[in-house]
Amino acid sequence: MKRPFGQHFLFDPNILKKIIKCSGVTSDDTVVEIGPGLGTLTKFLSLSAKKVIAIEIDKRLIEKLEGILSPCSNVEIIQADALQFPYDSINEKFRVIANIPYYITTPILFRLLEFREKITSMTLLMQKEVAKRITASHKNKDYGVLSISAQLHTKPVLEFTVSRKAFLPPPKVDSAVVHFEVSQAPFFEIADEELFLEVVKTAFSQRRKTIANSLKTYTGIKDALQKAGLDPKLRPENLSMEDYVRLTEALKNISLSHQFIS
Repeated sequence: MKRPFGQHFLFDPNILKKIIKCSGVTSDDTVVEIGPGLGTLTKFLSLSAKKVIAIEIDKRLIEKLEGILSPCSNVEIIQADALQFPYDSINEKFRVIANIPYYITTPILFRLLEFREKITSMTLLMQKEVAKRITASHKNKDYGVLSISAQLHTKPVLEFTVSRKAFLPPPKVDSAVVHFEVSQAPFFEIADEELFLEVVKTAFSQRRKTIANSLKTYTGIKDALQKAGLDPKLRPENLSMEDYVRLTEALKNISLSHQFIS
């Protein structure tokens, strides 16, 4: 059975238990599950967590879920779009554990991070290629905007991979489980987070060029690179998170000094 919303069902109890184990969920935790499908993971979660809030968009599955999960008194099923759901309406802090449809992985990740003050961790099953990009560090071909954006407020770890054969129907690609420890404050001291992300996105929009060329639209980029102690011939993927923080700070200071002079 394939849903119109693109989810592939995972039934292997060993993999489901492994997901729960690496999530670190305890009997004190409230868990939000996105896309419970036919409730297989939900049932296991209900045995481990204090409360499970299952958010399901598909009306046709709600009735089935209510029947399947009727013995689980600590499960609340909500019919809603996870990309629109107001996560701050949940009173307590919570963990997120979910098998996410591939096509909404990135938007759901950033939607959740908007509510990071409520979230202690996220354990997400996703497309393996996306998992590699999220967890990549610099000097790696998978490193880019997604890696840096995700690692600004989380510490993501690729826990294990899952074969496509474990799903019904099987997807065309393999999957992986990523566990994110979530921080309310950035892991790096950034004065202007908006500018930081703008610089990163501009740099990687032309990742084959040198950092000096990919950021040439910024006033004083050569001076900024020098102040940040960076070789202008480096490629965007060669710069670490700390390098981008220093570069953004240098660009901001140069911009402010130009404004002051003019």
